[in-house]
Amino acid sequence: MLMPKRVKRRRVHRGRMKGIATRGNKITYGKYGLVAQEPGWITSNQIEAARIAMTRSIKRGGKVYIKIFPHKPVTKKPAEVRMGSGKGAPEYWVAVVKPGRVMFEIDGVTEAQAREAIRLAIHKLPIKCKFAMKQLEEGGEA
Repeated sequence: MLMPKRVKRRRVHRGRMKGIATRGNKITYGKYGLVAQEPGWITSNQIEAARIAMTRSIKRGGKVYIKIFPHKPVTKKPAEVRMGSGKGAPEYWVAVVKPGRVMFEIDGVTEAQAREAIRLAIHKLPIKCKFAMKQLEEGGEA
């Protein structure tokens, strides 16, 4: 699973997810991408499940890029513990995703293969997502 090697603070606030993604909202490495359409937390397990679904779908041809990383620790108290006595221990790690964020990219496959791979990956994620293609810039090739 993805997780940071070391962190400055083990317990962080939950935070807010208002607004749209201003960074990481363009397809940079591949030709096709998987774009978030609503805000949410994506756990390291969900990222890994989506990655496996995509790589198995394209039969190890082409390349899959993961553009999100779970930096945020989510804490949880043990079962049947009374209220109080501080915050719980980190349980798992999440990536905070806002609408418009490109989460995965694929290159080196046909559009039909990429659509099918991304469709399978979307089923593994807890938020609404869509398939996107790289936009051609004027005066050059993409």
